[in-house]
Amino acid sequence: MNKDIIAIKMNGEIVDLGLHSEKDGELVSIHSEDGAKILRHSLAHIMATALQKIDPEIKFAIGPAIDNGFYYDLQSLKEFSSDDLIEIEELMRELIKQDLKFTRSEISRIDAIELFKNKNQPYKVEILESIDTDTVSLYQVGDFLDLCRGPHIPSSGYIPVDCFKLNKVAGAYWRGDSKRPMLQRIYGVAFSNKKELKAYCKMLEEAQMRDHRKLGVELDLFHVDEVAPGNVFWLPKGQVLYDTLQKYIANIMQNYGYKLVKTPQLLNKSLWETSGHWGKFKENMFIVDESETTMAIKPMNCPGHIICYKTGSVKSYRDLPLRYGEFGLCHRNESSGSLHGIMRLRAFTQDDGHIFCTPEQIVSETINFCKMLKEIYSKFGFNDVSVKFSDRPAKRVGADEIWDLAENSLKDAATQAGLTYELNSGEGAFYGPKLEFVLKDCLGRDWQCGTLQVDFNLPERFDIHYTTAEGEKKHPVMVHRAVLGSMERFIGILIEHFNGKLPFWLSPVQFAIVTVSDDCREYAKNVENKLIENNFRTVTDMGNDTLPYKIRKFSKQKVPCILTIGKSEIENGTVSLRELGNTKNETLSVDELIKKFKDN
Repeated sequence: MNKDIIAIKMNGEIVDLGLHSEKDGELVSIHSEDGAKILRHSLAHIMATALQKIDPEIKFAIGPAIDNGFYYDLQSLKEFSSDDLIEIEELMRELIKQDLKFTRSEISRIDAIELFKNKNQPYKVEILESIDTDTVSLYQVGDFLDLCRGPHIPSSGYIPVDCFKLNKVAGAYWRGDSKRPMLQRIYGVAFSNKKELKAYCKMLEEAQMRDHRKLGVELDLFHVDEVAPGNVFWLPKGQVLYDTLQKYIANIMQNYGYKLVKTPQLLNKSLWETSGHWGKFKENMFIVDESETTMAIKPMNCPGHIICYKTGSVKSYRDLPLRYGEFGLCHRNESSGSLHGIMRLRAFTQDDGHIFCTPEQIVSETINFCKMLKEIYSKFGFNDVSVKFSDRPAKRVGADEIWDLAENSLKDAATQAGLTYELNSGEGAFYGPKLEFVLKDCLGRDWQCGTLQVDFNLPERFDIHYTTAEGEKKHPVMVHRAVLGSMERFIGILIEHFNGKLPFWLSPVQFAIVTVSDDCREYAKNVENKLIENNFRTVTDMGNDTLPYKIRKFSKQKVPCILTIGKSEIENGTVSLRELGNTKNETLSVDELIKKFKDN
């Protein structure tokens, strides 16, 4: 028996191995991407089986496979902690060695509701009551019965005992509803072999050391406080970092023909009704009720840019493409459980942009955007960028004919821009399909940052026009685009990618001057003034601490350049430069130092 083969793909659908002959379809290996998902999903069931042995009264919610692993949400009188994970792992390995079969069955939805009511599994009952189907499938492994579509491995014996590790216990609200009791969520990671698992766990350890939340505090960049959940308090050095990044992006946008605008935070409900956000996104919006009218804080900038387009004279084809850019502060009512440092917030700033163009200009604008995106990403060393094409979601506005046009236009533009993409089915914005640009950091982690969306819907809903060469009135195409996505999140990515050692041009403090003795004060101050005159961000420590202490302090703060000044430097009109990560010093005149770093 070949235990590498765990399922079969039939006409694009993956099914259990025992349901069809292996000759009927494409074999799915445990080492493939599809196989890894099945392995991880099956391990979620094995973990649930083990947990049920620890607490027979446990109530299970959902247990899906996720990127690189799996989890299960549950309600239990026992409060699980990281100390329990080894015990759960051992129970899982015992179950794996028993070679327990995964048995699939189908029953009516009504019977399933009664079955799970009798088992006192209210979350399964709630799921069943919310779906519209006559029959459902169940999977049994050992003593654990679950509501599940599958597919699964044939039996637990197909799982290598050393291919997984439980790594975290967290809290999670059922269906994101913070008004309901918090569930416990137990995470695991899994790969098809021990070598991949070991490499991934090593990466996780490195990622933990680089955690932007930890480094953000150590480097005095920002503060996140319970008084403003999902918001950021930028400290002086963090604000310098933020402003430097924004200035760079603003300059690039203007170089590519964008006109910067600023739109209001609070907008009338009627605007959000016209855009479709009120019907599709209302639960994620912060709403302000007033006596005469209802207002909402903007969750995105698109409608505001449409108002800018409508303002002034009627646009003609000669005015297009018209490119607006904005660093727009947006607010979205994310669940408290999803908030994560400065990576996932309720208040964040988008490097947003909207291009109003003719259908014939979609290709050239896509090519222009991709060129800009590549220039920006390469500035930070992100040269490994993949692309996903996200088509129409179930929850959307606009007729299918408009979606057909938008999707075909964007696919054509992507092809002509030389992009290779994978399909991300159903993940488009509610008003249009999009390209998602995913960059890879130094640890090999994927971060979806840039987006480009082709939108035929909003121009029609807001009834905006341009005049063609023939004098006809037509709706422009609206192209939504962002490179960083969120300023805050991208800064978090940079902190982790560089482990706090930001590029010289981006560092909040570029030079730290340290003196050997009090006799060096005047010369050190002169050096500091000259560097500041040349627009270098510089600090000076002329305190009484020892030189090694000062150097160690600024090294921990990840200052890229430390300048030591003693008697020899004063006599020779020089500074002693130590760059972060180097142990050797370089002696330079101040003019040579300025020339060396002027264009960095």
